[in-house]
Amino acid sequence: MTTTRLPLFPLNTVLFPGLVLPLNVFEARYRAMMRDLLELPGEGPRPFGVVAIRDGHEVAPSALGLPDGSEPPEAGAGAGFAQDPMLSFHGVGCIADASTIRARSAAGGADEEDAEGYEVLATGTTRFRLVSVHTEGPYLTADVEPLPEEPGEGAGALASGVLRAFRAYQKVLAGANERTLAPGQELPEDPSVVSYLVAAATMLYTSDKQRLLQAKDTATRLAEELRILRQETSLIGKLPSVPGAEYTARPTSLN
Repeated sequence: MTTTRLPLFPLNTVLFPGLVLPLNVFEARYRAMMRDLLELPGEGPRPFGVVAIRDGHEVAPSALGLPDGSEPPEAGAGAGFAQDPMLSFHGVGCIADASTIRARSAAGGADEEDAEGYEVLATGTTRFRLVSVHTEGPYLTADVEPLPEEPGEGAGALASGVLRAFRAYQKVLAGANERTLAPGQELPEDPSVVSYLVAAATMLYTSDKQRLLQAKDTATRLAEELRILRQETSLIGKLPSVPGAEYTARPTSLN
């Protein structure tokens, strides 16, 4: 088993390979992570691991709103998570490559040393299995094992069915929200790309998205998506509206 140690960024969402992840980074531990990533050679990748939180807090607890106004202990690398952070995270995540890391300061400057936050644009690349999590540094790091994407049996035919079902899902979803379905861009033909795009674009709970991420192969993921899309399309078609759909369609991160 070959493992790689990466900075770890836990989130309340699931990142899929090929999907873009915008982040607004303000916590000290993640600012430290971004500073270290910026020190990597500019022409190379700036990888970090994204893992969905099973039980814990994306943002460390603060003193805001406490009756005595006391300051909490300084947030360490594992603040907000279990003593053994492995218990707080799902076991499969996605490596992200930070293509853009832009420093932000209170004065509006971009000095990395004085940055109060970072605007980050990253893209999911490869799935991984979480092997171990380490808390001794300024931010979490993890030993991860890359997971290859196997096609599985009948992935091509399943991808075609999923694309048809996804179009029907989009149509009924737009109708439930009394909106006109905008002309869609051409969807990809590669089965694995289709499986990840549909997984990210379908309104699902984090646990459902996580199950799709860790599917054993593309065909298994597509078969599950086909089942979900048909079920969701049928349910949405019977509802007069879908409250707050615009908020659940695009996951957000406080960091």
